[in-house]
Amino acid sequence: MIRITQMKLPISHSREDLEKKAAKVLRARPEDIKSIKIAKQSIDARKKDEILYSYTLDVEILRESQIIKRAKSSQISAVRQLKYQFPPPGKETLTHPPVIVGSGPAGLFCGLMLAQAGYRPVLLERGEDVDSRRSKVERFWREGVLDTGTNVQFGEGGAGTFSDGKLNTLVKDPGMRNQKVLEILAEHGGDPEILYVQKPHIGTDVLGQVVKNIRSHIIALGGTVRFGSQVTDLVIQDKRVLGAVINGQETIPAQQVVLAVGHSARDTFSMLYEKGIPMAQKAFAVGLRIQHPQKMLNVSQYGERAAEILGPAPYKLTWQSGSGRGVYSFCMCPGGYVVDASSQPGMTAVNGMSNHDRGGKNGNSALIVTVGPKDYQDASPLAGVEFQQKLERLAYACGEGKIPVQLYGDFKKGVCSREFGDVEPQIKGRYQFGNLRSVMPECLSLPFIEGVEQFEGKIKGFSRYDSILAGVESRTSSPVRIHRDEGLQSQIRGLYPCGEGAGYAGGITSAAMDGIRVAEAIGKTYALPK
Repeated sequence: MIRITQMKLPISHSREDLEKKAAKVLRARPEDIKSIKIAKQSIDARKKDEILYSYTLDVEILRESQIIKRAKSSQISAVRQLKYQFPPPGKETLTHPPVIVGSGPAGLFCGLMLAQAGYRPVLLERGEDVDSRRSKVERFWREGVLDTGTNVQFGEGGAGTFSDGKLNTLVKDPGMRNQKVLEILAEHGGDPEILYVQKPHIGTDVLGQVVKNIRSHIIALGGTVRFGSQVTDLVIQDKRVLGAVINGQETIPAQQVVLAVGHSARDTFSMLYEKGIPMAQKAFAVGLRIQHPQKMLNVSQYGERAAEILGPAPYKLTWQSGSGRGVYSFCMCPGGYVVDASSQPGMTAVNGMSNHDRGGKNGNSALIVTVGPKDYQDASPLAGVEFQQKLERLAYACGEGKIPVQLYGDFKKGVCSREFGDVEPQIKGRYQFGNLRSVMPECLSLPFIEGVEQFEGKIKGFSRYDSILAGVESRTSSPVRIHRDEGLQSQIRGLYPCGEGAGYAGGITSAAMDGIRVAEAIGKTYALPK
């Protein structure tokens, strides 16, 4: 197989254009090419008057060795296709199936890998299945009736189910876990283009079906998935886990318990802390969602002509404020919606989502400011949780139980908005005007404003007066880290902290990859059950 890198083509090119260009780069006849696989596709938008697609291609061709030998370009090299390999089973006796707490990306992928290897895992999810969950979430958005067990944070698929479904990750991947995650998502209903585009996403409208398909696959392979099953306690003896207690009543025996609980499982964090599970507070970031017209973003990023071809444009922005705090965009949703992502009574939190076509009028992202232990009230491992809750209570009060919204220009002035400008709100959930300066302390509001003003230099119109803010974005990542060793276990043997909630991931893909790592750790230790 030959790999071609950095092959550029106009954004309006055809498949035939791609094949002809590949043959030209290889100095070969088009008819000699057996197959072309796109390994990566990205957009080169450095010159707005000449925006290009940049490709990495894997080409199967006649006389491959001769072509490589005569190649005089660094674009061309031989490549060996690497595939993910699950480790062979270990030798220790497995008395009970592995128990996985949580069905977000970490739990689902851990469960699927163990099921495919023959370990018949048991997945326990506190919330309900996707279809029931969607019904309750939509009622909450429409009527404000919050179900604390099933909501945007809790239920089948985890918090990622109600998101844009972004699949970016900066995690290094020598073990090919990232590629395995993308392949699994594509096999279970995701758009095949996620296998090669630079910034892949699935979309909220597609994610639910993908999650259901993975669940069905786990069950078909002998696994078990139980909904409405919150783990309220752990059975621990001699620093080893022996089982999990469900809903305060039923005990399931287990030698391994995978804690894939997600970043919003605050009651579970408290239970673990009371059980003496080693953990520590962790830095994260908080801020507000900001909405702009998607057309404005498209033109700024791509130019007028290319925007019509390339569609909704994403962005990624960072700034180091004068106070030393980082300010950056997070979970940018092109053509998306701001959503009420609350999970506790008397508290309001927001997130962003978009469908596969990213067809909404606005683009939104969280603009967040870094916080850390110096901002918390005490040294407790749960102090970051309390910091989040304080902001969410203030947001709830500010919006009188609805999402508080404010024009950016009014936020700068510290006054409540009276009406929207030219930007129309795209929000899932009830909302009303409020002064978000009463939610964000000045040590965060001032860097936030500084960041928005700086980002105007990168995206024209970013600091426009009538851009819409909504708050509070407090669930960017877990505020705790549950300690684990090189074998991925807690000091309590058999307990595997996993994924975003445990502090080892930062999104769908990295959480899924961590779930795979934990599955590998279990698999290479224990023999298959008889």
